[in-house]
Amino acid sequence: MNSDVPGTVSGMQRANNQNKMKLKGILSLAALYAIFISVSGQEKTGKVIWQVGKPDKSCNEFALAPAGYREIKADGFFIVGKSNPSIDWPYAHPGPNDSWAGARQHSYSILFGIKGQQKGDSCKLTLDCTDIHGSAPPQLEIRINSFVHKNKLPTGGGDASINGDATKSKPFGFELTFPAGVFKEGMNEVVITSAEGSWFLYDAVRLFGPADIKATAVKDFLMITRSEAGNALTGTEGNYKREVYLTVVNGGDSFSGDITINTLPVKRVTIGPGRQEFVVQVPEVGREGSVSAGVMKGGKVIASAVVPMKPVKQMMVYILPHSHTDIGYTEIQTAIEDKQVNNLVQGIEYAKKTASYPEGARFVWNVEVAWAADLYLNRLGSQAREDLLEAMRKGQVSMNGMYLNELTGLCRPEELLRLFRYSTELGKITGQKVDAAMISDVPGYTWGTVTAMAQSGIRYFSVAPNFFDRIGDILVRWENKPFYWESPSGQEKVLVWIPLKGYAMSHIIGKLSPVWVSDYTGQLEKMGYPYDIAHIRWSGHGDNAVPDPAICEFVKEWNTKYAWPKFKISSTSEAFSAFEKKYGSQIPTVKGDWTPYWEDGAGSSALETGLNRNTADKLSQAEVLWALQSPGTYPVARFEEAWKKVLLYSEHTWGAWCSITDPENKMTVEQWEIKKSYADDAARLTEALLGEAGDRRRTTDDGRPMEDKGGLEVVNTTSWKRSEMVFLSREQSSAGDVVKDANGKVLSSQRMADGELAVLGLEADPFSSASFTIEKGTVKPAGSVVISKNTISNNLIECEIGANHGDIISLIDKRTGKNLADVSGGQGLNRYLFFEGNDLAGLKTNGSVNIRIKENGPLVGALEITSQAPGCNGLVTEVWLAHNADYLVIINIVDKKRAPMPDKIGDWFLAQNKNKESVNFGFPFAVPGGTMRLDLPLGQMIPWIDQIPSACKNWYTVGRWADVSNDQFGVTWVTLDAPLLQVGELSARLIGSQNNPEAWRKTVEPTQTLYSWAMNNHWGTNYRQYQEGIVTFRYVLKPHDVFDATVANRFATGLSQPLLVRPAGETALTAPFKLISKSVTVIACKPADDGNGVVLTLYNPALKPDSFILSTVNGSKIYRCDSGENILGGLPATVEMAGQAVMSVRF
Repeated sequence: MNSDVPGTVSGMQRANNQNKMKLKGILSLAALYAIFISVSGQEKTGKVIWQVGKPDKSCNEFALAPAGYREIKADGFFIVGKSNPSIDWPYAHPGPNDSWAGARQHSYSILFGIKGQQKGDSCKLTLDCTDIHGSAPPQLEIRINSFVHKNKLPTGGGDASINGDATKSKPFGFELTFPAGVFKEGMNEVVITSAEGSWFLYDAVRLFGPADIKATAVKDFLMITRSEAGNALTGTEGNYKREVYLTVVNGGDSFSGDITINTLPVKRVTIGPGRQEFVVQVPEVGREGSVSAGVMKGGKVIASAVVPMKPVKQMMVYILPHSHTDIGYTEIQTAIEDKQVNNLVQGIEYAKKTASYPEGARFVWNVEVAWAADLYLNRLGSQAREDLLEAMRKGQVSMNGMYLNELTGLCRPEELLRLFRYSTELGKITGQKVDAAMISDVPGYTWGTVTAMAQSGIRYFSVAPNFFDRIGDILVRWENKPFYWESPSGQEKVLVWIPLKGYAMSHIIGKLSPVWVSDYTGQLEKMGYPYDIAHIRWSGHGDNAVPDPAICEFVKEWNTKYAWPKFKISSTSEAFSAFEKKYGSQIPTVKGDWTPYWEDGAGSSALETGLNRNTADKLSQAEVLWALQSPGTYPVARFEEAWKKVLLYSEHTWGAWCSITDPENKMTVEQWEIKKSYADDAARLTEALLGEAGDRRRTTDDGRPMEDKGGLEVVNTTSWKRSEMVFLSREQSSAGDVVKDANGKVLSSQRMADGELAVLGLEADPFSSASFTIEKGTVKPAGSVVISKNTISNNLIECEIGANHGDIISLIDKRTGKNLADVSGGQGLNRYLFFEGNDLAGLKTNGSVNIRIKENGPLVGALEITSQAPGCNGLVTEVWLAHNADYLVIINIVDKKRAPMPDKIGDWFLAQNKNKESVNFGFPFAVPGGTMRLDLPLGQMIPWIDQIPSACKNWYTVGRWADVSNDQFGVTWVTLDAPLLQVGELSARLIGSQNNPEAWRKTVEPTQTLYSWAMNNHWGTNYRQYQEGIVTFRYVLKPHDVFDATVANRFATGLSQPLLVRPAGETALTAPFKLISKSVTVIACKPADDGNGVVLTLYNPALKPDSFILSTVNGSKIYRCDSGENILGGLPATVEMAGQAVMSVRF
C-alpha cells in the first residue's frame, strides 16, 4: 500500500486528483493583509492587535488553498504590515508524520512591532483551525519571544479538507493567555512549530491585548533566519571545501553588500526586500567548532549568526531502485502483472542507455520480488529472455529472492520454504546467484523466515516497511540500525537493514536534490548513525511505480561536483556486501520472532484464510503420494502453479485502496474476486493433483486401469507411525458396517447420523499405506464414550458444557484428575466473545443456549450446542470425543452477519473508526505457573521471551498449535483454520490507521489464557469491510504431562494432514527410505523436479539437538541439497541436527 499520503494510506489517489484544483477566490487587499488595529477599548486582553487570516471557518485566504498542500516549498514567514497571507502563509501546516512535506518539524513565524506599556497586563493569542488530521493530530509548540507553550490538538475530520472539501471539516480553536511583559519594544516574534503528529489547516491567528499595547510597523531590519553548514565536500583531499547556507530576511530597501565569514567578506551580493537564500564556500574543518556568518553593509557587519561545524563524514550512499509490488490496491491485479513486466523491460532499457555513464551513475534495476521475473520469463519471447540474461551478467538488473511481499506469519512450513525457492531457479536460469531478498511495505516477519532464506542461499534481507501505518515501533527500534537476525536453530543468520523512511523515500521527496542530501545526512548525524556506508530505497512515485532514470542524472552531476558524500546506484547484494565487508564484525546479532503486524487483516476473510491453510497441507500430502508411487511422472509445473496460488493468497495486497470506504465499488468487488480466486484455484488444483495421484495408483505401468477389487486403503503421509480414527463417506462405506484390516481383523466402527462410518484401529507405517475392506453386515459399536445432557467423557477425558453460554466449564484429564478449564474469571474454554470498535466495555457473548446429543457413542460421541451470538445469524458448536482419544475436538460453525456498511460512502474517517468488529473464542487454561509456547512455521517461541524488539504483541500468528504447561502437566491447543491469537487479554483493539509507536503493547506478562482471534474488519483500507455466511473454526485440546515439542508438533501435524482414504492399489505403498530419530521428522517429501529421485525436508522440532540416521531402501546415495534441490555434498551415516534446524536431502 502507498506511503505517499497526507497521513493516511489511500490519500494518494485523492490528493493527486484534487491538487489540480485552481486556487479559489480573490479577496480585497484589506482582507488579505494582516490588520493593524488601534485598540481603544477598556478590556485588558479584549482588542485585536493584529491578525493573520479571518476567523470564518475557511482557509481560502491563505497560500495554496484549498488543495495545494503538496506545493508547500517553505514554512510560513509573515511580517505584520508587509506580508500577504495569500502568498506568504500556507493554508496547511504539516507535521513530522507528513511524508509529502519531508516528514520533519515545521515552524511558521510571525514578526511584528510592539509599542506601549507591557508590565502588569495580559495578552492573548488565539489559533483557529479549519480542520486537523483525523488520527494523528499535531503537538504544537508555540513560542512568543521567550515564552513557550505546548498544546496537543484534538483529532479532526481527516483528509477531505486538506484536499479541498471543507464539508467534512471539524473546526477547532484555542486561546493562550500570557503576560504582556513577554513583549519588548520593537520587533517581536511568534513561532508555531509542529513538534509531533500530522497537519492542521489555518483559519486565523490573532493577537489580543490591552489598549495601551499597539502594533507598529516593523521598521527596517535585516535578520539571518537560517545559518547552517552543508554536509558535502568539494575539492580534493587536503583542500576540501564545504558550503554554508544563509537565509536572510530584509525588511528594508535593496542594497549591495557582502556575505562574510568570521567578519571577512567572501561573496558580493545584492540583498533585496524579503527572504533570500545565499550559499558561500568555506574550508573544511578538522574538528568540531563554528564560524560566524554575516551580512556586511558599508563595511560594517549588520547581522550575523553562528554556524556550527563538524567534519563531514566521508560517506558512500547506495541507491537501490525498484518498484514496490502491490498486486492490486491501486489497480486491478491483471494490470499490475502487465505493469511489473513492463517495469523490468524499462529497467533493462534505462540500464542500456546509461551504460556509458560514470560508475555509480549507471542505472541498475532491482527486481523487488521474483514474481515479476517469473511473469517476464513466461510471457515474453526468447529475445526478451536474452536481454534479461545479458543485463544480469552486466550487473544492470539484479534479482531479489523473495517471491512476493508475503505475510509470512500465514505460511505453512513448506509454503515458507517455497517463498524463496524460486530464487534458486532464477540462479539456474541466469547463472547469477541470488543472495539477497527485499520486502517492502510489510512490517514484521515470522522467525522461520531466516531459516527459509538460508535454505535458498540468501544472506541479505533488505527490509523496508511502510513508514507510518500499523507498524508498531519497528522504525523506532531498527531504522538505519543494521543487525544480524539469527534463526531459531542458531545455525543461520541474515543481515537485516532498514533504510531511512523504509521504501517511501522517493514518495516523500519526489526527486534527489542537494537540499535533500543535506537533510538526509543531517538526519543520519542526528540519529547518531555510526557507519560511513548507508543506503536508501528508490521506489519511484507511488506503488507499482515505473523506473525513475532521473536518479542517474543526479548522481552523475553530484559525484562530478562533490567529493563526499558519494552516491552509487546499485543492487541490494552489492550494497549489503560492501557494508558487511567493512562492518560485519561490529553489528549486533538478535534472536527471536519478529512477530508480524499486518497478518491481522487475514481475519477479514476468515473462510478463505482457513481454506488456504488447509490447501497448503493437502498440497504437501499430494507431493508425498507422487513421491511414493510415481516420482518419475511428477507434474512439476502443475505443482508449482498450485504453490504459487497458495503464495499469492498470502501476499500482503488483499484488495483495493477503497475496500473499506466503498465496499461495493467495482474496483473493490473485482479485486476481491481475483484475490479470492487465488485460494479457490489453489484448492481446485490441489484436489485435482490428489485425485490424479489416486488414479495413477490404480493404473498399470502401461496405462491400463487395474481391476477394482473394492478395497480401500489409508495412506500415512508423515514420518511416524499413525493409528487414528478415520471417517468413511456414505459412498465409501455403502457395502456395510463391517471393517476388516489386511489381516482380517474386524475393527471397531460406528455408523454416524449423517451416514458416515467412523472406524478406529487402522494403523499405517511412516510414508506407507494400509489396506482394509468393507463388508456387508452390522457391528455393535464398542467403546468408552458416555454422553449426558451436557457432559461427554471417555476413558481419558471428561468434559462439561456450561448451560448459559455453551463454553467448556470443565475439562478433566482422568489420568491426573486435574480440571484444565480456568473458570475463575467467569468464562470457560471456547467462550464466544464479540465486541465492536475498540472498547471492551461493550464486550458481548452468546446466549439462549440449546444443547443436544448429536452422536451418542460409545465409539465416538458429540454434543451440539446452538446459541444466539452477537454479530451472527447463529452459532453452532460441536464437541467431539472418541474412544481412547486423549484429546477433545471443538467445531465452531459461525453463521456470520455482514458488518454494517459505511454510513457515508467514501468517508475516510468513518472507514478508519466506524463499524469495526471482532470475533474471538477465549481459552483460559488452569495450568498454574504454566508457560505459553506458540508454534511457528519452522520454529516455536514463548511470547515476549522469544521476540525481538519491535515485534507485535497485540496479536500473534500461530502455525498449528499453542501449548500451556508447567513442569508437570499442561494442554496443547491446536487451531486448524484460524491463525490469529491474542495472549493474556483481548489486546487486538487498534482499529484503523495507527501511526503512534506508543499505542502498541510493549510487554506480555506470563499467562495461561489465549484468545483465538477468528474474525475482524479492523483495517481502514486494503482488507475486507465485511464477511458473511458460514465459516468453520476447528480447535483441538490435548491434555498431557511434561511438555514435549516433538509430541506437540506431530500431534498437530497429524490433525492438519490426516490419514488419506482412497481405493486401494494392488500392493501396499512403502517408504523408499528409513529414518531413525527420536525427534527429527520429515516435513516435506516430494519427487525431484529433474525426475531423478526424491527430495526430503527434515526438521527437528525439539529445542535441543538430536541425531538421525537416514538410509534408502535401494541403497542409493543420499546428498544434502538446498531448497532448489541443488546438491551441496554427501550426507554422513549419522547426522547431528540442532534444535529447530531444517535440512534438505535428496537421493
